Amino acid sequence: MNLTTGTASDSSSGRPAAVVTQVRTIVEPKLRRAVSSLPAPLKQMAEYHFGWSESPGELSGGGGAGKLVRPALAVCSCTACGGERDSASSAAVAVELIHNFTLVHDDVMDCDAMRRNRPTVWSVWGVSDAILLGDGLHALAAQVLAAQLPVAIAGSALCRLESTVIELCRAQHEDCRTAPEPLPTIEDCEAIARGKTAALMGCACALGALCADADEATVAMMDRFGRELGVAFQIVDDLIGIWGDPAVTGKPAEDLARQRYTLPVVAAMQSGTEAAAKLKMLYRRTGPLSAREVALAAELIEEAGGRQWAQKEVDRLIVNAFSCLPARFVSPELDTLSKLMTHRKN
Repeated sequence: MNLTTGTASDSSSGRPAAVVTQVRTIVEPKLRRAVSSLPAPLKQMAEYHFGWSESPGELSGGGGAGKLVRPALAVCSCTACGGERDSASSAAVAVELIHNFTLVHDDVMDCDAMRRNRPTVWSVWGVSDAILLGDGLHALAAQVLAAQLPVAIAGSALCRLESTVIELCRAQHEDCRTAPEPLPTIEDCEAIARGKTAALMGCACALGALCADADEATVAMMDRFGRELGVAFQIVDDLIGIWGDPAVTGKPAEDLARQRYTLPVVAAMQSGTEAAAKLKMLYRRTGPLSAREVALAAELIEEAGGRQWAQKEVDRLIVNAFSCLPARFVSPELDTLSKLMTHRKN
């Protein structure tokens, strides 16, 4: 299943495609307008990063902009709370700008040279310019909320967004300092996932509710929903990082090569099996793993039950997410979106 194209193996109604198409139609023009307001050097880098130019300085006709998961959460949460889709468009743009600011900076910190099947911003323009672009996208997100939301909710929305950015930074710090000794626990890794991934998804849902003039309790409830769904999304991302096809994901399978402690890996290591012991030894190697060692690590994770644990945990988190919502807020669009987010190939 692929959120970009909106195709899903378990649906013949066309609803998944409709949900994604509606969100893209609402959000992408405003996202492009926001990015076009940046000064020339940042604008050029941003257009390249979003996939709107085939190469630096050459605009393409369409496509790009990623999966728009977080904007979709904002829009669908708004309609679930009784609002209109357009009411959440500015909030949707803001969370997508924040998400992409983190991607640009993550690529720098992780030294990742490829994203979405092409060189990352830092590998084209250099580290300094990539950092500046990330900062610019962050500032632009705040500007969009402050300038475009109704005065009655703009302050609250901006405060929530920036609090989320602080949470993202804290979790990124924890992720960067994760070391093999002592071995991180499942709880450690989940806490990082809640900060790095789930926090912004919770924020997207909360902003959507806020744009529907929902009360404080409902906004908090939507935030909890998005956070549970966000952890499930991250675990699926971890699985794709191990077993996904780089031709589909748009980036090489670096998680295992760099011995990263993702949730499926740590679950496998904590299984107490012979495969877990072998996996720990493999992760103690100095330097990146070879292609043969990466394949072996994937086999050991499977053998130690890491994939099975992850799949069960995703199912549990989805149940948890929807248990946060009274029945009247469980819209078909949110249900469809949750499936698109957790049954995908990239």
